[in-house]
Amino acid sequence: MAVDVSQVSKVETEPGELPKSMAAWVIRREREGEPIDAFQVEEIEVPEPGAFEVIVRVMAAGVNFNNVWAARGVPVSVFDSHPDEDHHIGGSDASGIVWKVGAGVTRWKPGDEVVIHCNQASYEDPEVHGLDPLAAPSQKIWGYETSWGSFAQFTKVQAQQLLPKPRNLTWDEAASYGLTYFTAYRMLYDQVNLQAGDRVLIWGAAGGLGVFATQLTKAAGAESVGVVSSDEKGELIKRLGAKDYINRSEFAGMMRRGDETPEEEKERFKVSRAFTKRVRELLGDAPDVVFEHVGRATFPTSVLAVKPFGKVVICGATSGYQLDFDVRYLWMRQKPRRARARRRTAPARSARRSAPDGRRRPHPLVRDRLPGRPARGAARGHRGGLPALRRLVVSRLPLPRRPLQVPDGGRLQRQARVGALLGGAGDDLLPREVLGLVPGPARLRLGGPRSHRRAPGRPRAGDLRPDRLRAGHRRHRGLSALRRR
Repeated sequence: MAVDVSQVSKVETEPGELPKSMAAWVIRREREGEPIDAFQVEEIEVPEPGAFEVIVRVMAAGVNFNNVWAARGVPVSVFDSHPDEDHHIGGSDASGIVWKVGAGVTRWKPGDEVVIHCNQASYEDPEVHGLDPLAAPSQKIWGYETSWGSFAQFTKVQAQQLLPKPRNLTWDEAASYGLTYFTAYRMLYDQVNLQAGDRVLIWGAAGGLGVFATQLTKAAGAESVGVVSSDEKGELIKRLGAKDYINRSEFAGMMRRGDETPEEEKERFKVSRAFTKRVRELLGDAPDVVFEHVGRATFPTSVLAVKPFGKVVICGATSGYQLDFDVRYLWMRQKPRRARARRRTAPARSARRSAPDGRRRPHPLVRDRLPGRPARGAARGHRGGLPALRRLVVSRLPLPRRPLQVPDGGRLQRQARVGALLGGAGDDLLPREVLGLVPGPARLRLGGPRSHRRAPGRPRAGDLRPDRLRAGHRRHRGLSALRRR
């Protein structure tokens, strides 16, 4: 049946009631091939929500590379992941309005404006409850390993996939950042524990993953060099916080095809060595972390470029998923690597908290410019108690729970939903109040929103006693208390 695509923005029913059918961009097994041919508009019956499921009216949908894989049927056919359904509706990013909720859903109601993250898992898996849902046997990516994705008027999701839509973002903007932002957050903060002062090499720095990796690196107080395809994109990532950029066209010979002759591989290796030399010149040393998502073409160079005991973290393979490289660099040069970093609920919720104040913006294809927001009143280190920390800026972006290494042996640790940036006020970060500071080599403690209980200037006696800190009785104190000491 022909579908009038000019009417897809109109729905005849009100929230709480589903229409009988909807327009959807559908893949059929017999149509697998190039996306322009595989995706066809069809009229599909609107699904009913099951227990703990929600039907969302899609206001905007984001496009990711997994949609290309889904259309082509490689490396595997998406129909192998859901054999009970003869159609596939792609799309792993969306913003929309809750239209109908299933049994057991209490947090959301029809009419709520939401953003959807793409990780699904069974509530029965123990990994979902307190461990890592990505380790759950049932874990799947919505809109790729499942059908009922966002390329339709309505989508069916698990209730735990929903996040409140940031009020300051349009529907398009809110649908553009989820998969890439949450993935970059997990890669840099959860997987490699990015530290202030680290050096990071970012491939595809002007793409969906790269723009957020660049901003997250800056937010952590680290430095990055991005690899881009043009000088215009290079200037963009410098505005987003990169220290510098490399135009990959200058080192085109380093890209790995996989079928090189010994002579060609020797020449390719020379170009890769020249590239790593340029990276060291721009960063001041070899990178501690390489942010990789290109795959076959760049992975050998990533392993070569990272410093000993550094980390290569990878989440994709846009140039090919068959990797071949000189594995001796992994053990002879002591180079660990982290593979497959997807997004999950807890980091998704943590990362989303920095979106409402507008500090981190979506993909530049949606926003033609990415304005920063000046920091207001950066909290500076107390002259008497914190001589080594000359400037301290605390942002809402959460950093890893593990301590950050900072100058003079001090450490900074995240608690609750508070993050920090050391070494200077960023142009796009809004500082927050520091609720507890311990000078010198002791632990620098930051209190979360729930710890702001007592009136300022009324600390408990003995809060800063080293024996109490070692015993685990770490309590929050105001800056005024430190000044009195």
